[in-house]
Amino acid sequence: MIKNVISLVLLGISVFLSLKHGWDAFQPPNQEQSKMMAELGITKVTMPYFGVFSMLIGLMLLWPRTFFLGNMLNAMTILIIMALSLRAGNYRMALIEIPFLAMPLLLIFLKYPFKQ
Repeated sequence: MIKNVISLVLLGISVFLSLKHGWDAFQPPNQEQSKMMAELGITKVTMPYFGVFSMLIGLMLLWPRTFFLGNMLNAMTILIIMALSLRAGNYRMALIEIPFLAMPLLLIFLKYPFKQ
């Protein structure tokens, strides 16, 4: 029972963050966001693609059949962000991403909360 509650809370947070980051990709970036994206090598042209991809991942997490794949894609996206951060020399950003990397891996371990 407690496993399902933890899984449900983490699932809700993960879906919310994926949809929020996807939505934010379509909003005009502020100066700090633009600087960070330029540092990582992500252009303004590619931002909508990342937004659509992030929203799709968020939606994939809601269905049991695509739950595992959605979490794997989420973890790979976070690993890519970490790798780009390390390449840019921004170790702080890479370290900040570690809890976000642990979340999809923990969700895979806990499994889909509504599956009997």
